[in-house]
Amino acid sequence: MKFFDCATAPNPRRVRIFLAEKGVAIPTQQIDLAGGEQFSPSFRAINPRCSVPVLVLDDGTAISDVLAICRYIEDLHPSPALMGTSPKDKAVIAMWERRMEVDGLLAAAEALRNSAPRLKGRALVGPHDYEQIPALAERGRARLLDFYNDLELRLADSPFVAGPEFSVADITAIVAVDFATRIKLPMPDGAKAVRRWYEAMSARPSMSV
Repeated sequence: MKFFDCATAPNPRRVRIFLAEKGVAIPTQQIDLAGGEQFSPSFRAINPRCSVPVLVLDDGTAISDVLAICRYIEDLHPSPALMGTSPKDKAVIAMWERRMEVDGLLAAAEALRNSAPRLKGRALVGPHDYEQIPALAERGRARLLDFYNDLELRLADSPFVAGPEFSVADITAIVAVDFATRIKLPMPDGAKAVRRWYEAMSARPSMSV
């Protein structure tokens, strides 16, 4: 297998953390997103969506979705379980992971990609060009405030995002927080439960990948 990565992008980092928590090492190739390598003919042949991460299997199958990659790795290496074991746990973790992605990570992406000058004409990831919409940047910033408020309420009653155990939902959540902080939309000062959780998550060795 080979993992196509970009050290500065949030979505590949979700997979790197997942792999580190599993103790799984996969040969990796960096893709220079800033330099446009994702649009090169050689990379388009691997992933026509021109995005990372991508996991290429031994038979040449390319998996280019974060959760699909994680599911594949989870099935190969079920312990420690990061996506649940019982039907109920799997559903609850999937629900919370999706909320962290939509309400947190995608909100931050909406704010950044619709405002950053370097992303003019590139408001969405992928092979097609889309113009920025400033109102969507404002909406993304508003959504992030709601994300932090909702996460504060959740973590006030739960040690981890999806319940009593660390899971893929925590991985997506912390990547969302770090991404938002990097684009100067940090967690509010009053988010005490989020900060407690964040400090505990940051201490995990997997977070340094």
